[in-house]
Amino acid sequence: MTASHLPEPAGAHRRPTIHDVARDAGVSKTSVSRYFGCERALLSGTMVKRIEAAIERLGFAPDRIASSLRGGRTGLIGMVVADMRNPYTVDMLHGAELACREHGYSLLVCNTDNDDRLERRHLDVLHGYSIEGLVINTPGGNVPTLVARREAGLPMVLVDRHIDGLACDMVGLDNEQAITLGVSHLVDQGYQRLLMITQPGAGISSRKARVRMFRHRAHEADLSAEVHEATEAALDPSRLAVTLEQWLQADEAPGAIVCANAMVTLNVCHALFKLYEAPFQHVGLLGIDDVPWCALVGPGITTVAQPVVDIGHGAIDMLMQRLGGTTGDPQATLFSAHLNPRGSTIIRSS
Repeated sequence: MTASHLPEPAGAHRRPTIHDVARDAGVSKTSVSRYFGCERALLSGTMVKRIEAAIERLGFAPDRIASSLRGGRTGLIGMVVADMRNPYTVDMLHGAELACREHGYSLLVCNTDNDDRLERRHLDVLHGYSIEGLVINTPGGNVPTLVARREAGLPMVLVDRHIDGLACDMVGLDNEQAITLGVSHLVDQGYQRLLMITQPGAGISSRKARVRMFRHRAHEADLSAEVHEATEAALDPSRLAVTLEQWLQADEAPGAIVCANAMVTLNVCHALFKLYEAPFQHVGLLGIDDVPWCALVGPGITTVAQPVVDIGHGAIDMLMQRLGGTTGDPQATLFSAHLNPRGSTIIRSS
């Protein structure tokens, strides 16, 4: 008996094939292949639903490795992020995954916890899976590896930041517009001095851009402005409370704190509530990034909101353009922020 005619082991079930899906859905094999590839948009909505129903009935899953060996395609997009816990990352991933589904791709996500060695391991693993494109949201501690993959033809898109030495497309926030929006609001509310709390800017172009624009807009408005770069240890609410108390007591003029991202806003809130029962009667607070709890703290925290889901979606859309053959110099797509004014920036007379 030849190997091809060996009986299946007892209890074994044959894995459904693309032919089975096509037959069950009443469509061609080509249509099913398009469903799993970048040509899904060519299929009608009715046909997509029939194929999806057949996949669910049969329990079909494409063999990505076999597909790559046959045609050089896996339908996989890799994403490397610095901190999976960050609310920004969660929403950005959601947008990216939605876009991957729309384009017929699957997203493989790796979290580095800001560890360059772990990032290198993840990049090697993704390379082993023959990903067709890569989205990066890290400080960029592995530029040589990324440059080598880029020069080998792997399309890449950076999210939220540029990385020195790596020439590729970038999608993120228009930081100049966002900071201008926030500072203008604080000026209109009558604040005379501002304090920005940010994490260290080393290697993070978006943080540097926000600090630079904060100083510039405050200077234009003739405001007193300080920037406090807080390490992870310095963001501990007890330590942060000491810093904020010193700043508040240094001048009686109405002051407001600008938090560079949602994680900073959370720690600043903890610190302020250590100092005051009703902190926003003593100091204004504006945060970059809007997360659900911001509307629930005290009278609500004013935020400059990023369209983070759109940014994640836009990163994949840009990657698809490169996969579709678009050439030319790296491009930057910047999204505008919008202001959510709440009670934390309303000056109350005593």
